[in-house]
Amino acid sequence: MKKNLFEMGADLGDGWEADNKQKPSEQNRETKPPEKHRLYLAKEKRRGKVVTIVKPFYLDKDKLKTLLKHLKKRLGTGGTLKEDALEFQGDIPQQVRTALEEMRYRFRV
Repeated sequence: MKKNLFEMGADLGDGWEADNKQKPSEQNRETKPPEKHRLYLAKEKRRGKVVTIVKPFYLDKDKLKTLLKHLKKRLGTGGTLKEDALEFQGDIPQQVRTALEEMRYRFRV
């Protein structure tokens, strides 16, 4: 049986490479202190539920995970980390803003 050249992991030979094998490189972002952040809040409706989104954060992944864990515990809600944004379950933009401002993060007007 003839092998399909466009199959995942196929050997294309002669210096050819499949471009879908390379993972996108992480953006090398500089880390900023809380005072230098300019965050903004957004709300989205997903599957009939409201999600509060805060972004963009300029922190290391580990520090961002720690921040998310702290905020989830303080606000008493669930949440997740997606790229450089924190997503919280529920319509709670004012509580998120207050908590982050107490940590010296700044927001766009």
